[in-house]
Amino acid sequence: MELRQLRYVVAVAEHRHFRRAAQALGMTQPSLSRQVGAVERELGTALFERTARGAVLTAAGEVYVVHARRVLDQVAAGATEAQRAARGQTGALRLGFVGEALIELLPSLLARFRSAHPGVHLECCELSTAQGGAALLAGDIDLAISRGAPTGDGAERLTAVPVAGDHLVVACHRAHPFASRPAVSVEQLRGQALVAASAADEPAAVRVLQPLLGAASGVTHARDVHTVIGLAACGIGVGLLPSSARRLTRAETVMVEVEPPLRLPDLTMAFRTADESPPLDAFLAVTAVHCPDTGKRLNLLMLKRHRKAGGRASSPPEEAFAE
Repeated sequence: MELRQLRYVVAVAEHRHFRRAAQALGMTQPSLSRQVGAVERELGTALFERTARGAVLTAAGEVYVVHARRVLDQVAAGATEAQRAARGQTGALRLGFVGEALIELLPSLLARFRSAHPGVHLECCELSTAQGGAALLAGDIDLAISRGAPTGDGAERLTAVPVAGDHLVVACHRAHPFASRPAVSVEQLRGQALVAASAADEPAAVRVLQPLLGAASGVTHARDVHTVIGLAACGIGVGLLPSSARRLTRAETVMVEVEPPLRLPDLTMAFRTADESPPLDAFLAVTAVHCPDTGKRLNLLMLKRHRKAGGRASSPPEEAFAE
């Protein structure tokens, strides 16, 4: 028995007439009668009583049509869900991110993605840059947002794109001499007690800050920006932070600019180059629109990914390749 035969039976049941059903299906009445007859022979029972006025369902036909409609509905639903999955509208995306990405980038980006793709389940976890790169290579997450691109063994299998720039600012207790200044220089920071991330967690940022850290009177390591600010509020030292952290204010601390500006490694979005997941494509497409400075580069990457995929049934999300 074939799906088309189920459609034929349902059509006759709906029109209550073989000729009218055949016209609706775009086939001849004899052909339709043969197909319905074949179903009846396979079942070993009549589904319709043929009368001069049309076709009336038998008791067996009433039951059979209910199940036939259910099968056809399930097949149609399966096709719809498959198409949605291919467009990245369903499925799951596992995202690892450094805590500072929550200050500016992620709240608006995730809200935009969830609005455009409510059927995709987002699994989010906070990871340091080093942890995010390792988790990405191990296949534990699909996307990492880190301070600088992941490095080390296997990094050549990843694609990394900058999504936000930052420069250095410092946080100090209100009683600290720096608190009354509009800005401090790198030279003035030398010899200070400092609070910063560790090289094990944030290797790219620490490489940039190493001249400062090496000249400090002491360094206290902190895992995230909130801890850096908290320790500065306790008077433990001057906190070294990305400029986005200026939004995180506490009554006990003051944010001070560093002049001339010292650029930090960009916030970077990384993913496995060979990953052809539709939810990942969908997230990259939304990011390309949300982060216009990097959007053109992301669009080109997505175009290359789509062309490389070749015969893949899915197509890039609608947002992709936008100017």
